Amino acid sequence: MSSTTEQLSATTLLRFATAGSVDDGKSTLVGRLLHDSKSVLEDQLEAVERVSADRGQDAPDLALLTDGLRAEREQGITIDVAYRYFATARRRFILADTPGHVQYTRNMVTGASTADLALVLVDARNGVVEQTRRHAAVAALLRVPHVVLAVNKMDLVGYEEAVFAAIAKEFTEYASELGVPEITAIPISALAGDNVVEPSADMDWYGGPTVLEHLETVPVSHDLAACPARFPVQYVIRPQTAEHPDYRGYAGQIASGVLRVGEAVTVLPSGRTSVIEGIDALGRSVDIAWAPQSVTLRLEDDIDISRGDLIAPAAAAPATTQDVVATVCHVADQPLAVGARVLLKHTTRTVKAIVKEIPSRLTLDDLSQHPEPGQLVANDIGRVVVRTAEPLALDAYADSRRTGSFLLIDPADGTTLAAGMAGESFASRAAEAGAGADDDGWDF
Repeated sequence: MSSTTEQLSATTLLRFATAGSVDDGKSTLVGRLLHDSKSVLEDQLEAVERVSADRGQDAPDLALLTDGLRAEREQGITIDVAYRYFATARRRFILADTPGHVQYTRNMVTGASTADLALVLVDARNGVVEQTRRHAAVAALLRVPHVVLAVNKMDLVGYEEAVFAAIAKEFTEYASELGVPEITAIPISALAGDNVVEPSADMDWYGGPTVLEHLETVPVSHDLAACPARFPVQYVIRPQTAEHPDYRGYAGQIASGVLRVGEAVTVLPSGRTSVIEGIDALGRSVDIAWAPQSVTLRLEDDIDISRGDLIAPAAAAPATTQDVVATVCHVADQPLAVGARVLLKHTTRTVKAIVKEIPSRLTLDDLSQHPEPGQLVANDIGRVVVRTAEPLALDAYADSRRTGSFLLIDPADGTTLAAGMAGESFASRAAEAGAGADDDGWDF
């Protein structure tokens, strides 16, 4: 193994998503980040320079490094989530460049759902707008632990400190009301490269980190093993061969926690109990396994277990329910109305359900709750009560992003209608905590 490989293998991984309104410069920022951190291959840069020259541009359009779809390049907008992997000597990164258009907010939900950090861009000339507030609300709702406000295009407002300070104050107050545990504001110019990778010579009044420096040093916790164990069954393995006549294993990925041979477990929703007889991983037997490993469990007792069942420690099994109270981001074009018949997908389990109530819809301007709206339309965030045909073993989303989340699906055509987070919403959490968060923030 080379010294470079050894160095990278020892670094941590940060998943982060960019967000912001149309033309705030997200793709340019990402391109600048990749370019200035020497994470762009030479042929990629040559292709960007060639296209930029054909358009009559004097300098390479770095946004083309992430806008991969033809429609994105032609319209100068981001439509789909663009995932990019890059690394520095200090950390590895998986970046999700998400769209800014209101109609593509659903893609921002996708990109931020697994993010450790959300990088929200604001045009210094426009300040905080409705889509900025929507993206802050989505980041808070999805319990993204760290939020960075990048005030872009500072070169177009004369690098004025007062402009940056006013925007940072407004955004920080808004995000704090949502209960976001950590907010960092950085003044930048993605086009000129100010404070992206290198410090700006035109903003000597700013003494904080550059964007890359903050991304490299922000604390990240991936200690899923500290949570109670959850094992959604994905597949039942029953070879019934001469070599393995009685083998019965339950395959899947450990969503959280640690599982050990000899541990008493409960199978949900049936509630039947057994003991882990063996754990098979990568073709060999092991005594212990932890999230996010993919393994096969063998139990001492023959229990009727199928895809969608959840195996958990008997001492820390979640309660089952058929009445799911949650906050949802509605992502479909068709409205979600009271009485709608839907499918609810939770981990590997999909059940029939009906929307019994929509108690409230969030108003983004002042974070007030609009009571009994009757329906949610595209990009609305609201509270729902869903009755399922079969019991589900959900955790609160505040406790587990993996087993506290679900999707509502149109049974007619399979369209995803809404992304749901079980339990209390960010508004309730912020109110209880005095517009703050736990001392350790949201840690999963």
